[in-house]
Amino acid sequence: MKFTGTENYVATEDMQMAVNAAITLQRPLLIKGEPGTGKTMLAEELAQALGKPLIQWHIKSTTKAQQGLYEYDAVSRLRDSQLGENRVHDIKNYIKRGKLWEAFTSEEQVVLLIDEIDKADIEFPNDLLLELDKMEFHVYETQERIKARQRPIVVITSNNEKELPDAFLRRCFFHYINFPDHATMESIIEVHYPGIKKALVKDALDIFFDVRKVPGLKKKPSTSELIDWLKLLMADDLPNDVLQNHDSSSAIPPLYGALVKNEQDVQLLQKLAFMSRRKG
Repeated sequence: MKFTGTENYVATEDMQMAVNAAITLQRPLLIKGEPGTGKTMLAEELAQALGKPLIQWHIKSTTKAQQGLYEYDAVSRLRDSQLGENRVHDIKNYIKRGKLWEAFTSEEQVVLLIDEIDKADIEFPNDLLLELDKMEFHVYETQERIKARQRPIVVITSNNEKELPDAFLRRCFFHYINFPDHATMESIIEVHYPGIKKALVKDALDIFFDVRKVPGLKKKPSTSELIDWLKLLMADDLPNDVLQNHDSSSAIPPLYGALVKNEQDVQLLQKLAFMSRRKG
């Protein structure tokens, strides 16, 4: 079965090709792109489209690769031994399975999402090289070897906050999500808000892309922020001409807090608006 997107997710031809190529090659699919461009949602919709369970491993700055395999709770075992618990004699009672273990031992093929891998330590990707390549690992405490019953479809996302090791990149199929153009963005909006007024979409997109073009912005507004902004515009039932008559010399966009997320960018837009009015 080929992935072609879903009714809730607009996948470009390049993205469809990348997803299907990774599945065919049985390689992890490494997805990069701006925050808010739908990287995590891709894995969720891929699992739905293929009718497969989704296992999600959200990475934090403190996450270690070993946690994806298993964790041995030696402290609990020591406490139970002091209390005379019977369960202390079976070490398996103190082994906590990680997300990779879950994916490897699943009865059916799963989609495994390793989300925001660049948040972790630089050695994190290298520590998973063998497991993702061979699809197996060794449990030292029980002397077990855990092998994947079926090779999971692995989706790895990155916000490009850190460079990933070459050895890791070599084992992945790479795809960068380019920021959607005007036409693709219209399709995405229609998915989220079927039947939305075309005039509202046109005016909102014009302002949205104008804001993204402003030089010096610390954080450009993303797709998810545009969706939130449109929701607010519809909920507030603003006059039809508010967006249509908006220009850079009048003020920053209405309800700008959905688009602009830090004070430096707000001040920059206010400064540009002030300068435009003076020139006028």
